Amino acid sequence: MFIFPILSLIGGLILFLYGMDLMGDSLKKLAGGKLEAVLAKMTSKRWKGFLLGLVVTAVIQSSSATTVMLVGFVNSGIMQLGQTISVIMGANIGTTVTAWLLSTADIKGTDIIMKLFKPESFTPILAAIGFLMTTTAKNDSRKNTGTILIGFAVLMFGMEAMSDAMSGLKDNEAFKNILTMFSNPIMGILVGLIFTAIIQSSSASVGILQALSISCFLPYSTAIPVILGQNIGTTVTPIISSISGNVESKRVAMCCLYIKMIGVVVVVGVFYLLDWMFNFAFMDAQSGALGIAFVHTLFNIVSTVILIPFCSLIEKLAIKTVKGKKEEEDEEADVFAALDDRFLKMPSFAVAKCRGLVCEMAVISAVSLEKATTLMNNFDPELFKEVEALESKIDKYEDKTSSYLLKIASHQMSSKDSKVVTELLHCIGDIERISDHALNIAETAQEIYTKKISFSEQATKDIAVISAAVEEILDLAVKALAEEDLASAFRVEPLEQVIDRLKRKIKNGHISRLRQGDCTMELGFILSDLLTNYERISDHCSNIAVCFIEIAHDTFETHEYLNQLKSDEQTEFTELYEAYKKKYYIA
Repeated sequence: MFIFPILSLIGGLILFLYGMDLMGDSLKKLAGGKLEAVLAKMTSKRWKGFLLGLVVTAVIQSSSATTVMLVGFVNSGIMQLGQTISVIMGANIGTTVTAWLLSTADIKGTDIIMKLFKPESFTPILAAIGFLMTTTAKNDSRKNTGTILIGFAVLMFGMEAMSDAMSGLKDNEAFKNILTMFSNPIMGILVGLIFTAIIQSSSASVGILQALSISCFLPYSTAIPVILGQNIGTTVTPIISSISGNVESKRVAMCCLYIKMIGVVVVVGVFYLLDWMFNFAFMDAQSGALGIAFVHTLFNIVSTVILIPFCSLIEKLAIKTVKGKKEEEDEEADVFAALDDRFLKMPSFAVAKCRGLVCEMAVISAVSLEKATTLMNNFDPELFKEVEALESKIDKYEDKTSSYLLKIASHQMSSKDSKVVTELLHCIGDIERISDHALNIAETAQEIYTKKISFSEQATKDIAVISAAVEEILDLAVKALAEEDLASAFRVEPLEQVIDRLKRKIKNGHISRLRQGDCTMELGFILSDLLTNYERISDHCSNIAVCFIEIAHDTFETHEYLNQLKSDEQTEFTELYEAYKKKYYIA
């Protein structure tokens, strides 16, 4: 009966796919976004792209994941279409590493050394080591390494379960007839294509074929066409991923498809012609897990050698297939295209892209303040519009980046990435408020210009001092955030205290001038609003710096930190405070 072997087969398949997924996810976490960052900085040299595609895919054990990354990179403007083709070819060879690992399940021999290399000997040990590492490790690196070992052990147990289940079918005539059908090249290619398209992993489908070859007689005449079909089927993942992307990302998916399809057509044409002429004897021999791994690798190497000189022609073919105007592509490839949902499967890389945007956001807020300060000295309606535009731009940054960070937070990530997400979510609000206060300062300048009023000479000097101090504290906060500079972050709080002191002194000076009749109540209200905006900007800079410092020290106790910082024991704080007090002195 089919029913019991089929149920066992399904159970083994579930274990196999789960183990592969667990191992792949942990490998990505262990890499910590470094592999994605290397790919993103790709050069135009084909051999570098090929090698990087091979290495990255061999590490993360999934060509589908690599090609989806490439689709995301092109969609967000990080890479160009032409750069991806050699990477895809490298990824096609890199993904065959999994098949070689799985081929250990077919090791035969009775001596002690051969037995040690069999999965049933070493996978329980790997699982035990992995369990101990995940339960006792205090850092993410060791935990992820342990999870990789567990994932590999589960994967191998699943493969063994599938092999055992299919061994019950090897004498079944109906099952033999089904396998015989696959020896027809067209039928075998279609079966391999459809099955791989369903599970969206050539590594997994090749592994299942290896499990079948271990327990049943699977000749090369059946295995080869199925392997060729599996290689085409794996392109379904990038094609699906590109549906929501721009024209260029769809072209990347088409390049993936064309590379596999052209490779299969050429190999099928040449190989089966030679088989017809010379009648290869090995076609009727048992393939085995090792033989399947060899065929899978050989096909990808041969197709790469044939096609790599024609990368530019493949690019042109993709461009002709997917029509699109350059102007439409440029409109889509804006700054926020980097916040691509495809990158959510690579949390470390997604966090890095968000950090870059938050740093850009901080720089824009500093430019906005600088322009607003310029308006106080020399009002220009065009410059005022620029400040308004920058404030709107910051609002868009806040909305898009915050939403994306919340999406990342819903995915599993390392503790380091989790801290960075927390830091960025705290900082975004402060940066947005800084741009609001910069606009308020610009509006104050506009009011002074419209009403044709002016501050006294002393008040003007005082405003110049506090505005210079606020510009410096914002520069320190931006540097601390963008360059992860703790030294700059530690300088923020002493300067913030000096700015608070400046505000009090300027207000007292205004009251004194008001009593002497050198100033008016109307200017007093304007001055008060202006000083409040400056003080609030320095407060937000303090929030950014303190957040960065606390996250760096693996805590988030802001009030406790500030109290400790201002204590008598903090001589460094006192020295910085006195230095800034001298630098920004008001008589």
